[in-house]
Amino acid sequence: MAKVKVPDQLNICLMAQKFPILGRASDQGFLWPIAKGLAGRGHNVTVIAAKSPLGKNEVHRDGVRVYYLHEGYPNFSHLPFEEAAYRKFYELHKAEPFHLIHSIDRTARLIAHDREKLNVAVAYDVEATQMSQIFSILGMGQESVSNILATGIAVVYKFLSTYFGGDHELLSNADGVFVTSPQQRIFLERYYLYPDFHTYTVPYGIELGNLAPRPESQGLKKQLKLSENSQVAVTLSDMTEPQEVINLLIAFEKVAIKKPNAYMIIIGNGPGWKEIEFQMLSLALGNRVIMTGALKSEEISDYVTISDVFVNLSSRSTGFEPSMIEAMAQRKVIIGSEVSPIAHIVEDGRDGFLLRPADTESLAHLLIDIFSGGLPIADIGERAREKVINLFDTRKMVHSIEEAYRQILLNTKVLKKLSSRPRIEAQAAPPPTP
Repeated sequence: MAKVKVPDQLNICLMAQKFPILGRASDQGFLWPIAKGLAGRGHNVTVIAAKSPLGKNEVHRDGVRVYYLHEGYPNFSHLPFEEAAYRKFYELHKAEPFHLIHSIDRTARLIAHDREKLNVAVAYDVEATQMSQIFSILGMGQESVSNILATGIAVVYKFLSTYFGGDHELLSNADGVFVTSPQQRIFLERYYLYPDFHTYTVPYGIELGNLAPRPESQGLKKQLKLSENSQVAVTLSDMTEPQEVINLLIAFEKVAIKKPNAYMIIIGNGPGWKEIEFQMLSLALGNRVIMTGALKSEEISDYVTISDVFVNLSSRSTGFEPSMIEAMAQRKVIIGSEVSPIAHIVEDGRDGFLLRPADTESLAHLLIDIFSGGLPIADIGERAREKVINLFDTRKMVHSIEEAYRQILLNTKVLKKLSSRPRIEAQAAPPPTP
């Protein structure tokens, strides 16, 4: 029997409800470098997404074609995005068959049900599962015996409800899963019973070629009514879990008492805004904490440049948070959660700091030490930048993804069936399998 050979040029479909193509976004900042890099290596790359930050329904850029289905497509705008993605994929697939779909979220779920009939491989990012909810519970746990027991019960309940509430079905139809850390890989194999040889570790990062060291944003401190010698801690939150930010405020109250020039800037908006604002006012921090609301990606970068320390103690994302990586690239001191993926690249005390999100005492002491000049801030920042540049090399990332795609295809029957695959007749897409 002839050995199956993977074509040099693959036809790849990337899917994500959010797919920005300009600047950096807080949740999907790694996507554009992947798409552009794969196209640069000679592959055909198509993206299916929902809404465009530019308000356009179709974009061609750097060899990548992006379709935004909820931006003026009359046949798709009224449909739920998963169904619209299924129909658009079918339309494109019948014209030129895809080899593989890489779905960053759950968008490809309906297609994955029919992947054998459609003869296409389907890979997911681990963010398509609900694993991040388990990480969030673990991150908020404290060291007392009662809290450890309560956290354990909460984790078991959340795992069972998410596993049988969709994750098991999703993983059973996945030809491969991309993870960013060893912790995710272990979770998938040990608890989700997903085969390790179908799991691929790729350290997603942002496009560091655009992150040369930036000078401090001129005029931003003045605009915020901060003195030039003020000391600033910046954090970013979608405010879906207010307690993450509230713990930070509780810690910062102690800092504010001892360091009169210390300020905190909270970037973001979300359902927990009022609760966070109430806590801020209750702690009498109204003149020491600035809540900016939602900002554009380039504005967030400006706030990073004026920060002395960047804090993100969220454990809800199972991937690397791009703003944290950007802060490291800008030689900032970062404080992250010891149960988040950032813990797998940061060496505590050497190129950043790791804390348990609920440990407000340790966080307060650490911030005071940083603002007091008792730590080698310049050395820590320099090592952080070196770590990021060495790890998140875009060319290495794209090469790793490309090799993973090829292995996924070798593990499926797609290539064997492709040459004998009958052309799909020009017709409306069949209803997706529920």
